[in-house]
Amino acid sequence: MEFIDIRLLAVFDEIYKTRSVTAAAQALALGQPAVSVALSKLRHTLGDPLFVRTSSGMEPTPFGEGLVRPVRSVLDALETVLGHRDDFDPATSQRTFRICMTDISQLVLLPKLWQTLRVQAPGIQIEIVPLSRDTARLLESGEADLALGLVPQLEAGFYQQLLFRQYFVCMASADHPRITDQLSLQQFEAEDHVVISSSGSAPLIIENEISRQGITRRIALEIPNFLGAAFLVEHTDLLITVPKLLGEMLQGRGAFRIYPVPFPLPQYDVKQHWHERYHHEPGLRWLRQMISELLSE
Repeated sequence: MEFIDIRLLAVFDEIYKTRSVTAAAQALALGQPAVSVALSKLRHTLGDPLFVRTSSGMEPTPFGEGLVRPVRSVLDALETVLGHRDDFDPATSQRTFRICMTDISQLVLLPKLWQTLRVQAPGIQIEIVPLSRDTARLLESGEADLALGLVPQLEAGFYQQLLFRQYFVCMASADHPRITDQLSLQQFEAEDHVVISSSGSAPLIIENEISRQGITRRIALEIPNFLGAAFLVEHTDLLITVPKLLGEMLQGRGAFRIYPVPFPLPQYDVKQHWHERYHHEPGLRWLRQMISELLSE
C-alpha cells in the first residue's frame, strides 16, 4: 500500500473549498509553488488530474469529487487525535461565524442575536450570506456555519432543528381606499399585488397554492425582497402576502394593516441546518444552542 503525506490531503481539501491554488496557498500559509507541487504529487500518486481549470476556477474531476468525503474524514479524525478541538469560550473568542439566511430571518434574528453577542461574546463577529443553490456546498466545506430558513434542498449529511412555524398574512396600507376592516377573497382577486421574486421558499409556497386553488392574483410589481415590498405597500394601494412574523414586526414600524389570508395557505417550518462534519464542533454547538433559545417556540 502506498502512503500519502497528510499535508497533501490538506492541500486537496483547501483547493476543493476555494477552487483556487492561490487561495488555497493563502489559507494554508504556504507559497503558491508549494501548493502546486503538492497537487502534482497527488495527481501522480492517485493517477488522476483531480482538478481542472475552468472559467469558474479549479473544478474537481469525477474522481476528485469522490475523494472529498474520505479526505475530510481523514482530516477530521487526525484533528481529533491531535487534540485540536479545543473548548470554545464565547467570552474571549474572536471568531467569525458565517450564517446563510433570508431577508426575513435577518429581520427576525439579527437584532436578538446582536444584543446577546454584545453581552456573552463581544469579540465574535457575524457574516450574513443569502440562501442560494450553493448553500449546501458552503455548509459542507465549512465556508458557512449555519443556514436558517426553509431549505428543503438539504438532504443526506445535514442536521436540522426546528426553530418556529410560520404562517402567512396579507398586508395593506392603513390608508388603503377600498380595504378597511377585513379582506375578502373577492377583494384579494380584484386588487393589484406586489410579489417577491426570490427570498427563500416562502414565495414559492404562496405561488403554488394560488395556482393549485385556481385563485386569481393580479401581479402589478415584482421585487427581490420582502422588506422593500412591505414599505412600498405602505405608500400605495398594492397588497402583499408575507409570513406572519414579519407582518407583526413591521406593523408597529409603518402605517400597515394585517389581514388573514382569505384562502387556505399551509404553514411552514423555519429550521437551522448544519453539516454533519461540524455537529460536535464546540463553537458551532454554542451558536446553534443560542439561536435555538432565541427563536424556538
